[in-house]
Amino acid sequence: MKLVGIAGSIADQSYNRTLLNFIAKHFEGLVEIEVLNINDVPMFSQDDDQTNSDVIQNLSKKISAADGVIIATPEHNHSVPAALKNVIEWLSYEIHPFDGKPVMIVGDSYHTQGSSRAQLHLRQILEAPGVNAIVLPGNEFLLGKVKEAFDENGDLKDQGTVDFLQTTLQNFIKFAKVINLISKTNDYDDEDLSAKTGTDTTIQGIDMNDDNWLDLAAQKVNAVEGKTYVKLDSGLLTVDQLNYFLKTMPVELTYVDENNQFLYYNKAVSPEKMLAKRVPAQVGDSLDKVHPKIDRVIEHVKQVINSLRTGKTDLVSMAVPGKDETKHHIMHYYKAMHDEDGDYKGVNEWAVDIKPIVDQYLQATGQKLVKDPEAKIDATSGASKKSAPEEIKVDATSSASKH
Repeated sequence: MKLVGIAGSIADQSYNRTLLNFIAKHFEGLVEIEVLNINDVPMFSQDDDQTNSDVIQNLSKKISAADGVIIATPEHNHSVPAALKNVIEWLSYEIHPFDGKPVMIVGDSYHTQGSSRAQLHLRQILEAPGVNAIVLPGNEFLLGKVKEAFDENGDLKDQGTVDFLQTTLQNFIKFAKVINLISKTNDYDDEDLSAKTGTDTTIQGIDMNDDNWLDLAAQKVNAVEGKTYVKLDSGLLTVDQLNYFLKTMPVELTYVDENNQFLYYNKAVSPEKMLAKRVPAQVGDSLDKVHPKIDRVIEHVKQVINSLRTGKTDLVSMAVPGKDETKHHIMHYYKAMHDEDGDYKGVNEWAVDIKPIVDQYLQATGQKLVKDPEAKIDATSGASKKSAPEEIKVDATSSASKH
């Protein structure tokens, strides 16, 4: 089980952070815990919405991906610290990663009460509408006289305290498993095709569904073009050369970023001649606008995207036969893209008619295709290290185009 920990203090010397680090280290054989940093979270303000900032988005993604959250809170004036309340404000305003998330509360203090009043207040905050966390009942871990509790290595000295902490953690693990099982839906249901969340590369201030998005966005960011050079991992090309290169690829390419915004296709021929029709006005659109407003189509798109995003598979392939099957056998491939740190960065889709390739091979080798009477047609099979999830069912209309 993977958990994240949040210390409610941003002080350089935080005993609550020490407590979380101890839990992560001492119980690593029981559970995997990543302690998150809230030091750089800006002051909450509805007039200055920074939901899309890197620090807020990172916290949201980490919490959403975790099986549960442990929050260690100090007690300031009989309540939670302002820094912790500030984080919860951001994570219950436009985004809601705590919604339905199992949460365990721990805390320590200089005095004997061990942040009891702050923990009680925090429970009320976490259960408020807009936060909607599911807090582990009972099992209060209140560490008092914290200055005396840890040794020089950051380990709890008292074995009885460690044993009680282990019991509390084991109860939370059982609790989180039950809550996650009850709350479990199809993973892809939460896949947001509207691209409203944004990423660090999203161009702000331009309506992404504007037909002139490309020109408006390029002007906004002073995008280079023409004979300006671009340094790539393994080459140096002008923008013009990049366009020549991509437009002459023997496949139709499409790029959708991690925010589900359709950003590029290699326009080599007119839309009417394309295997998957796309038009310039679609560039910049969110995926829910690019695809037909048909429930089964949207469901299948969510399945494909979510399977790639979550690592269930690294490649999804599907056959989309042309109108005249004697001339065409069109394959669509959806490949997950990642950055140097392994973080998901969108989908590389390519469409190719493999019938001419097969015909050329048969002609060159003098062979022919013979129907296998025992063959079972599988249109969903993909050439990936991890096979595509069984729940992805092919729909020939679900390619990233308008029909």
